[in-house]
Amino acid sequence: MVRHAARASIAVILFLIAGVARGATAPPPAAVPPEDNRQLARTVLAELIAIRSVHDVGTRETAAVVARHLAAAGFGGDDLAVLPEERYPNQVDVVARLRGRGHGRPVLWNCHMDVVDARPEDWSVPPFQLTEKEGWLYGRGTTDMKDQCATMVAAFARLKAEGYVPERDLVAAFTADEEVGLEQDGMDDLLRNHRPIVDAALVINPDDHVGRLIDGRRALLEIQTSEKTYATFTLETTSSGGHSSEPRPDNAIYQLARGLTRLEHYEFPYRTNATTRLFFERMAAFQTGQRRADMRAVAKGTVPEPRAAARLARDTSLNSILHTTCVATMLAAGVQENALPQRAQATVQCRLMPDESVEQTRATLARVVADPGIDVRLASPVVSGPESPPTPEFLGTIERVAHSMWPGVAVVPTMAAGASDSLYTRAAGMPSYIVNGTWEDFEDDRRHGRDERREVGVFDENLEFTYRLMKTLGSAPP
Repeated sequence: MVRHAARASIAVILFLIAGVARGATAPPPAAVPPEDNRQLARTVLAELIAIRSVHDVGTRETAAVVARHLAAAGFGGDDLAVLPEERYPNQVDVVARLRGRGHGRPVLWNCHMDVVDARPEDWSVPPFQLTEKEGWLYGRGTTDMKDQCATMVAAFARLKAEGYVPERDLVAAFTADEEVGLEQDGMDDLLRNHRPIVDAALVINPDDHVGRLIDGRRALLEIQTSEKTYATFTLETTSSGGHSSEPRPDNAIYQLARGLTRLEHYEFPYRTNATTRLFFERMAAFQTGQRRADMRAVAKGTVPEPRAAARLARDTSLNSILHTTCVATMLAAGVQENALPQRAQATVQCRLMPDESVEQTRATLARVVADPGIDVRLASPVVSGPESPPTPEFLGTIERVAHSMWPGVAVVPTMAAGASDSLYTRAAGMPSYIVNGTWEDFEDDRRHGRDERREVGVFDENLEFTYRLMKTLGSAPP
């Protein structure tokens, strides 16, 4: 799951406003894979769910499960690598390769094998045991994202069993520590230390962005083509301090507070990019009245019509994709109640539009707080990547695969306000897209929460979608 932010789907908010039917359940599966492949996927999922692969434990055991099933499917030698990370040996990555005819650079699929922890006393079923109940598969990782790892293993095994030889190599990477944050990450480690085996012309990351139901029917499939850059800044003031019985005019807390108040009332300019323009253009079809008109107006240019953008920005999820945002999240000041503060510090977290620089944002913050006595500095290193082009050719490919299973569904590009492993692959110059074939009840998102679950039929459908997408992209070199 994407780090550093709750990923409330923009489409969810829009559908609620549009009056989507409540409590709708997914229709029967449109297509399912062969029974033996379904059983393989379920077996892999059960074995992965049984492993508590949280940060402190690592992914060594999950990597062993993935590698064992891939080896049984016929992958080995240079086509199957098990790679413990040098600094964190319990964090282990697995990379498999289905060899093609060499016509073009590979397509890379990636999933992370780690999960957020779960306390058994909080769940109605054991979190680290796959439980099927009333048409649902329960367990930590059934939606984020051991289900996708099991799907990738089974789809690769099916292609291998069929003797399928793609035009270009297909690569599957199973990585560690996506949930822990930017300080360590399996995909980052692979790109830094094993770039040749994961280098690709195109990356498919099935971590989130799913199909949405409208009035009980499959209507919209999200594809994430961009995500904002995550940057944290420290704002700090200092003063000479002293005894609280003798207040001074140079109080560090008051000085910082004045700057933060100015920041509170500042809004970065509204902007769009290729992804958000397409998003608003296609989402307008699901709206009515002023909201439809505003979305169409915002979709027309890089600098959107300001009144339309302002009206849409009243919705916090839409506001997050209309411009860069910065917000104070933490405060620290003083050392004792009877002493004047010698230092006051605020943490300000920013989500930058993909083409906006960190230094540009830092300079804007310094200008807005309007006090040379407030030091504005970057708190930690930043990883950023460009927008992955939502080209008609690529979106058309996704539409063809989706329509082969769910005729008529709309494919809508989105930009995430959070961050995923696509952050690293985009930064490495590889266009990356988050897409999968799952369909979810947007009112019942349980990722990272209690009783996480995936509908049985949806799990099977996604396995078929993944297989078809792999075969389609493998047969169409750039």
